[in-house]
Amino acid sequence: MTTPMGAGRQVTPDRRQASRMTASEAELKGLMTAGLDGDSAAHRMLLDRLSGYLRGYYKTRLARIARDASEAEDLVQEVLLAVHTRRHTYHPDELFTPWVYAIARYKLIDHLRRTRASLKEVPIDDVGELMAHDDHVEVESAYDLHRLLRQLPDRMRCAIQCVKLDGLSVTEAAAQCGTSESAVKVNIQRGLRALAAVIAREKRT
Repeated sequence: MTTPMGAGRQVTPDRRQASRMTASEAELKGLMTAGLDGDSAAHRMLLDRLSGYLRGYYKTRLARIARDASEAEDLVQEVLLAVHTRRHTYHPDELFTPWVYAIARYKLIDHLRRTRASLKEVPIDDVGELMAHDDHVEVESAYDLHRLLRQLPDRMRCAIQCVKLDGLSVTEAAAQCGTSESAVKVNIQRGLRALAAVIAREKRT
């Protein structure tokens, strides 16, 4: 008897999550292009849709390498911020979901590197693709990102700048910002949520 193609192949949760997101390519791309054309409601809906997909993606990946699922929320907010600040680099002729997942995978690997985690469990193709990110894109996005950061309280801005942008450890950031390590973690979480609120507010105006 012939075995159906794909029979016996295990479908992992993150593959299912990616498949669901890919299946929504038309909807997500439509929201992205509408947002680029000035539709603020479409942009807000896009970020809301993405947050659900990304949350599942990160929780699965983090669980695979025995990391705390609570780390997923910071990563989700980082990707949403990146989608907002880099949106001008997306071309409507391109598929949207691979563009987002490239950002998501880069953020994951960067997070694991900064927190001194092993990259052994991260697929090698992810590492190769994400290490080849475009520095020019980073430069183009820098002004918008720093403009957003200036709207945060000093304690939040310092924590995000040190850990998320400068790559310092939480211990190093605590010394730099003159606060405790637990305060740095709290300020990062609150700061990322505040940035998401700033973005949403700007899109409504």
